[in-house]
Amino acid sequence: MKNVPLYEVRKIDDLRDMLKQSVKLYGDKPAFLVKDPRAARRQAEPEKPEEQAVQPAQTAAPSAQPAAAPGDTAAAAPEKSLPFLPVSYKQFDRDVDAFGTRLKQLGLAEARVAILAETRYEWYVTYLATVNGVGIVVPLDKELPQIEIESLLNRSHADILVFSRSKKKDVEAIRGNIPSVRYFVFMDDPGGEPAEGQAGFWDWLRDGDLALTAGDRRFVEAPINPEVMNILLFTSGTTAKSKAVMLSHRNICINLQAMCSMLYIGPDDTFLSVLPLHHTYECTCGFLCPIYRGCTVAVCEGLRHITRNMQESKATIILVVPLMLELFYKRIIKAATSDPALAKKFRLGLKISGALRAVGIDRRRSLFAKIHDNFGGRLRMLIAGGAAIDPAIMKGMQDLGLFCLQGYGLTECAPILALNRDVVYNNASAGLPLPGVEIKIIDKDENGIGEIIGKGPNVMLGYYEDEEATQAAIDSEGFFHTGDLGYLDKNNFVMITGRKKNVIIAKNGKNIFPEEIESLLSRSDYIQESLVSGIQDDEGETLVTAEIFPNLEKVQEKLGQVTAISESVRQLIAEEVRKVNHMLTTYKYIRSFTLRETEFDKTTSKKIKRKY
Repeated sequence: MKNVPLYEVRKIDDLRDMLKQSVKLYGDKPAFLVKDPRAARRQAEPEKPEEQAVQPAQTAAPSAQPAAAPGDTAAAAPEKSLPFLPVSYKQFDRDVDAFGTRLKQLGLAEARVAILAETRYEWYVTYLATVNGVGIVVPLDKELPQIEIESLLNRSHADILVFSRSKKKDVEAIRGNIPSVRYFVFMDDPGGEPAEGQAGFWDWLRDGDLALTAGDRRFVEAPINPEVMNILLFTSGTTAKSKAVMLSHRNICINLQAMCSMLYIGPDDTFLSVLPLHHTYECTCGFLCPIYRGCTVAVCEGLRHITRNMQESKATIILVVPLMLELFYKRIIKAATSDPALAKKFRLGLKISGALRAVGIDRRRSLFAKIHDNFGGRLRMLIAGGAAIDPAIMKGMQDLGLFCLQGYGLTECAPILALNRDVVYNNASAGLPLPGVEIKIIDKDENGIGEIIGKGPNVMLGYYEDEEATQAAIDSEGFFHTGDLGYLDKNNFVMITGRKKNVIIAKNGKNIFPEEIESLLSRSDYIQESLVSGIQDDEGETLVTAEIFPNLEKVQEKLGQVTAISESVRQLIAEEVRKVNHMLTTYKYIRSFTLRETEFDKTTSKKIKRKY
């Protein structure tokens, strides 16, 4: 199995080369499915509106109810919705060239263009228009508070800010505090006369298109150096000031070619874009990768619309974080076992499916058709990243015919370092090193666990304006020190045990990995979230403690109407903690725990913020 050949991929030199190649190969095919008629306003060969729209799987009717989460076997509540409209590869390419041409007209030698918005067509255009001949793109987290947005704009020395209506109030509030920003470009109709330095995205796109038609070649012929910084990304560090990561065209293009050689992704695939685009995981893997491989990207309207959007777009691939995958699976199991008769039928289906697969017959899609229909009927792969996932959940989804796998990466690695393949995978691992990437384990303990370091052409150029941090992160041999702990198994799969800075050192010198204990706690139906840490007692002994947010829905099913911190809940959780302790060696035992009434604060990538 280790010798299964890689998939063939075409060579790309930079992101402009990638886009131009894809336009030649897939010109009239939809690059995007969007719900904004402006984005789909001009197609190469206009069709009748009713032919142009991608119709929903079922007739939509007005409703105030939110869409059901994927996995509910009951049909999603119908909701009034615009249809998806296609934007062809040719049109997207023209819009990138047009907007890039308008940016070039500003006369900035190397413009720094910040994007502050939710996932939408204008985001995609701005990103490639910037990196493909204008300067440096700075994607920002739209969930950040005003003071953080202000700080990142100043740290990046942004010249241009492209933003959406949802961020208009924030931008207006900080406008006087971001002196480097000379142009404010509003993605939505600004209304009235624009203020000085303010413009409308679609006005600029039109002006750029006119200039392009008139023969302006400044953008399309602008030289691109694939080795220099063109992308500036701020990490979503959960504990410290975010670092500014410098990436090049080469970093991204190498990563795209390597990941696509490990997984089959092709022109028949439709991605549903759910995760925030400012994260390099979604940007590289959920935007640039589909464009490279000739896929279609459908823009999700929001998490509450995910079921309907899956059905409308007929998505085949979706990128998720572990929290989403766990939610999908729990919803499926809850719906499939809601009454004894249904549960019996479900378990029988799993047995029949397992027996058939043992002799090479796969009937999962027909046996679990209702579940597949709720995911749109065509979903073939869920790719998870950002944190470890319980292997039992991965297998549970695969047993239903919903193939899922996980990868491992960091912003500093553009982002993928390791990835499970669709033909060779280990659900307990983060994957195999990408082609061209070398992964080593250093400073190993007695169990062979040490820090994971990686080297390859995808590793960042460094941290912007922070040489000290760069020197600390990338050693003299070019290895990036991830700060993650783990080991390589006999088949070279990367096994992650935790974060270096999270490790609890017991008095006997043994390492305790909080993530291991948190994973075991999460298997309890009565525990929603947990955070494990170490405290010292009066004698200097390190004791493991846990802060736990109960799953109140499950708790109340068992105990009736209780609060999250009532004594009966404490007793129930104490029993769950005892069960976990029985799976651990003595020095790892949870010695005490507290209950909380609210979820933990999280980053926008849904990681709990740890305090040190």
